[in-house]
Amino acid sequence: MTDHSYRLDDYDYDLPADLIAQFPAPQRDQSRLLVLAGQNPSPAHRRFADLIDYLRVGDLLVLNTTKVFPARLLGSKQTGGKVELFLLALPRPAVASDAYPAWHQATAIGLIKSSKRPKKGSLLGFGPRFRARIDSLHPDGKAEVTLQYQPDPGQSLEQVLELHGQMPLPPYISRPDGSLGEDRDRYQTRYARQTGSVAAPTAGLHFSDELLAAIRSKGVAIATIVLHVGYGTFAPVRSEDIRDHAIHREYVEIPPETAEAIHRTKQAGGRVWAVGTTTARTLEFAADEHGQVRAGGGECDLFIYPGYRFRVVDNLITNFHLPKSSLLFLVSALAGRDRILATYREAVIAGYRFFSYGDAMAIVTR
Repeated sequence: MTDHSYRLDDYDYDLPADLIAQFPAPQRDQSRLLVLAGQNPSPAHRRFADLIDYLRVGDLLVLNTTKVFPARLLGSKQTGGKVELFLLALPRPAVASDAYPAWHQATAIGLIKSSKRPKKGSLLGFGPRFRARIDSLHPDGKAEVTLQYQPDPGQSLEQVLELHGQMPLPPYISRPDGSLGEDRDRYQTRYARQTGSVAAPTAGLHFSDELLAAIRSKGVAIATIVLHVGYGTFAPVRSEDIRDHAIHREYVEIPPETAEAIHRTKQAGGRVWAVGTTTARTLEFAADEHGQVRAGGGECDLFIYPGYRFRVVDNLITNFHLPKSSLLFLVSALAGRDRILATYREAVIAGYRFFSYGDAMAIVTR
């Protein structure tokens, strides 16, 4: 096995089920932080608030300001049976139909879960003034639906979803009766602004307002990007050769001021810190062969795996990722597969908490 292995089985590791975090740490910045710094073979074991010790004046911290919307709708079919509609992207408002003049409408694509699949044309009810009509059913389990709702005066569709929807927690977090009140706050970064994700950029969940203020006070600049995390981030990799995996596409935006901040930082010899794999993927997607980041928006389809040469990102803050996942490939590309897997084994022994609500690691390459 080489550090650049492309065999899927070479990205597996053993994880006891009780290390999959079901709830976040009591305080955001008091989760644990495992630090891989330079060529030091032994990781440092710290608290997340200690991240500030690794930041320098002139560094740039880049955050993903996407906001998770309550994409999980629990309701009933016309026949009375229970149904779940998981929206795969933020619904798009549609022109009101003559057939339903009193209802506002929006089109969406979702996954339907029920004991018996509902039929095309049937309605799913989520409340007296909120429902979905099934317009088409796809063989892959997806469905095109029209959401129909009667809002209060001045109420937006986003507010209707907040009222009726559940936070779309990953399948490995157990909430038999739906997401809890604390999930509304804790499965969202403190700096979330642009609505559009069905999963949180989880590395950012560790930042408290106090820590961000302290980082700014130290002389570290902060810039932002947007990557709306899609359901594809959970798609399992089935190709034995990981290079054959069809990576998911996600919408990204890079503001001009962020592109300029990265250029200034690089010119001055500072380091670019990506908060999360979403930010790393966005910055590398937007960079040319010389590492110059272009401002703008688009569909990101960059697949990062070992052998990739990073052009923008120097250091990465991230959570621990699932075995055989595309995100594990990405961190292996930055730190080396052997080193990442050895570190994960050490994290398991040390009792770190894994995945979305788990602990964090920092990969410091310079």
